[in-house]
Amino acid sequence: MIETTLAPPTEEDQPGAISRVNATIRALIPQKNRKEALIILRSMIEQTKLEEGCISCRLYGDVQKQGALMLEEIWTSEKDLERHLRSHKFLAVLLVVEMATEIPEIRFDVISHSTGIETVEKARAKPDRPDKAKIIS
Repeated sequence: MIETTLAPPTEEDQPGAISRVNATIRALIPQKNRKEALIILRSMIEQTKLEEGCISCRLYGDVQKQGALMLEEIWTSEKDLERHLRSHKFLAVLLVVEMATEIPEIRFDVISHSTGIETVEKARAKPDRPDKAKIIS
């Protein structure tokens, strides 16, 4: 059993907090192009992490769908994301998208606030002790 105390609200949770943008691209890459796609994306990720406004840039593989890759980028603002989308580096991503065997899923989500474990703690809190929560009973 793990017992935790609820964390106070963060600055990010306050009204008027600055939003961020999550960009995700999921593409099904055929086996014959997978190695090339991984080389291209790994190189681009390292460069993207150095760009102004990039909070994170990660590449994931789908364990249930062979060949599916998902690129996730988190940006401090839409302006920073748009600068990245116009960059020469992003052409590498478009090249990989062209390798896809299906139309890729491309999403840009503007996030005004987010929470973490405190959401689980709040949902699992005892009614008589809302400041204490058992994550695992």
